[in-house]
Amino acid sequence: MRSIQHRIGGVPVGGSAAAPVHDPATGQQTAEVVLGRRAEVDAAVGAAARAFASWREVSLTRRARIMFALRDLLARHEDELARLITAEHGKVLDDARGEVVRGREVVEFACGIPQMLKGEYSDQVSSGVDAFSFREPLGVCAGIVPFNFPVMVPLWMHPVAIACGNAFVLKPSERVPSASNLVAELYAEAGLPDGVFNVLHGDAETADALITHPGVAAVSFVGSTPVARHVHEAASTAGKRVQALGGAKNHAVVLPDADLDLAADQITAAAYGSAGQRCMAISVAVAVGDAADPLIERLADRARAIKVGPGGDPSSEMGPLISEAARERVSGHVEEAARAGATLVVDGRDLPGPGFFLGPCLLDGVSTDMPAYEQEIFGPVLVVLRAGTLDEAIALVNANPYGNGTAIFTSSGAAARRYQRSVHVGMIGVNVPIPVPMAFYSFGGWKASLFGDTHVHGPEGVRFYTRQKAVTSRWPEPAGVAAEAPGMAFPTAG
Repeated sequence: MRSIQHRIGGVPVGGSAAAPVHDPATGQQTAEVVLGRRAEVDAAVGAAARAFASWREVSLTRRARIMFALRDLLARHEDELARLITAEHGKVLDDARGEVVRGREVVEFACGIPQMLKGEYSDQVSSGVDAFSFREPLGVCAGIVPFNFPVMVPLWMHPVAIACGNAFVLKPSERVPSASNLVAELYAEAGLPDGVFNVLHGDAETADALITHPGVAAVSFVGSTPVARHVHEAASTAGKRVQALGGAKNHAVVLPDADLDLAADQITAAAYGSAGQRCMAISVAVAVGDAADPLIERLADRARAIKVGPGGDPSSEMGPLISEAARERVSGHVEEAARAGATLVVDGRDLPGPGFFLGPCLLDGVSTDMPAYEQEIFGPVLVVLRAGTLDEAIALVNANPYGNGTAIFTSSGAAARRYQRSVHVGMIGVNVPIPVPMAFYSFGGWKASLFGDTHVHGPEGVRFYTRQKAVTSRWPEPAGVAAEAPGMAFPTAG
């Protein structure tokens, strides 16, 4: 059985505990991954701390060149990374390739780190006094990431952190460990010194030890809302800077004036792509007024036509869920909603064969007090709610505790503008179902979808992984030149 080890200080490191890794398309175990315990956590943080002492002094030019080299290597190994994602996550290969591309875009942003870290300078703020500022790295930063994007979500974090001069310890999900090790190898090939990037495999015990470790200065997390809240509280209590992105319940509001075929195509892809295992998946369609019945008819036709199968099969459009437990949990939500009075328009629960497959499910007549609406299902389930007006739809979105992403489908610029200014959500799409910002913006939601003050990657990522120093300087006149004697009053500009 293949053993997947940590990568600490540039070398593989074993461990005393291990967990199985499965192929979701077959349900069979394909490998085992070691789990970090206190000794391995100490080793990873220690290696990062030692590397940070010299890495922080490396020039911005050299850091940028390493990022350029990593960018090229990620492009060269795109297919290999995609195959690893598909083998352990289950998503189809085209989806996996898209994940690698979107992650690589953050590396491209990090290539511009010399521009991002330019400080400010003010000449002669007072007589003979100048002021300037610059940003310094924090130290050892940790990233704890979910199973659903084994390459992209980590790439939201560590390229920016490392380009800013920090060292990094990544804890990927134990369900999808292999891609992170390959990225570590690509970093080494790009010229990154040993210890600047470390991969620490593990479970919840590993994560808890990492986020409270005294050698860690900052923690980035993406996962469910309950765990994000815990990470934020624990890391903050331990005195660390923390950004913790939680769950979502993303609504797509469809107005009667929308192109309903376009809306149905886009919502179907956003709801069922990657088997709904995306924090930006559209899991709620809000049909406004007369849009409801024709929209549901179109959604049902498209859901039934989706080809479900192994991610490695080129004809597959949707792969399996990550585990048998996930399949049972999602099926339970569908059954519970149907018993509570929702109409099960499309039922994908009876797919034959091995693996953790569940077909697209479409529920109409869902109410806001049903668990299928209240909870993040994280599976191929789209629920439909009906609203009489745009104002009712806005009120429904704003009443939801999550605030990650939303979309509106309409041909009215006025309606779109009112929607984007009124909803309490961090990322908004207009006729775009998955409004994930480009890498030179920052990603993050509002309300129960984010704990902390800063979003990931982009300009906010640079600010998160650095802190500012402001310097006020005066150089004394040469000996023999008269200078004004300082007074005892608090200094003011003059």
